[in-house]
Amino acid sequence: MPSLRDLGLSEYEARSYRSLLRTGPTTAKELSRTSEVPMGRIYDVLNSLEQHNLVRSQAAGRPKKYVAVEPEVALDRLLEAKQRELDEQARQYEEVVDTLIEEIDATAPVDEQFWTAAVGPEETLELLLERIAAAEAELIYVAGSPGSGIDLRSATDRVTDKLQAALDRGVDVDLLVTPTVVADLSERSVNRYHGRLDDYENFAVRILDGVDGTFMLVDGVEVCIEVPNPLDPTEAFAMIDLKDDAFAADVREEFAPRWDRAEPLEPSADKS
Repeated sequence: MPSLRDLGLSEYEARSYRSLLRTGPTTAKELSRTSEVPMGRIYDVLNSLEQHNLVRSQAAGRPKKYVAVEPEVALDRLLEAKQRELDEQARQYEEVVDTLIEEIDATAPVDEQFWTAAVGPEETLELLLERIAAAEAELIYVAGSPGSGIDLRSATDRVTDKLQAALDRGVDVDLLVTPTVVADLSERSVNRYHGRLDDYENFAVRILDGVDGTFMLVDGVEVCIEVPNPLDPTEAFAMIDLKDDAFAADVREEFAPRWDRAEPLEPSADKS
């Protein structure tokens, strides 16, 4: 069950505030009795509640009396304080991440071959999104079948978000798709996808018939190859992620002439 402690109050503070709501203006001694907060702690508790702007005191008379602010006001103040606290924690975590990124990036990567694989449509998509997010300089994506992740039938926004983030950080993105892949999409999906990315100078998408297979080349050293489901070619079955400089160079060499022959992909006139 939610309690005032969830918003940052201690047990004694919560009990004292609730007791003040019941009793109305009262002295510290009387509040200690009704709230069952030890007399040796009650003044510290009241001072803390005043700092939170949850109680007001009347010092004109003796003994000094205290009164609780209205619950709606008190809860709003506690919420605002908690939000400030969380914002500060988020800022501190961001600083930690920035520091760790600089520290980790300063470590030279091991230059050797490495491969991994993801099996299943969702796992394949997650690996695709991860590698798009990892691109630092260049991203080449070739979608030769409707089963490819780039057809975006069920993940348009997620993939486009990652591509847009890559463009924002200066990555050059080239997409080569077939007419079959484009035809598999709705006009609305093509236009939404095209409209979000087309204004970037570091983005280009072209269309070419006769392209087989689906793969992504990341920063010229890493190749992600999609494996279609043998029982349903329109669905991705797995993705192999291979880091190999020589193989990546061969892939780029095969890609270049096809890119030169391809035509720019234009959005449909129908913007609905």
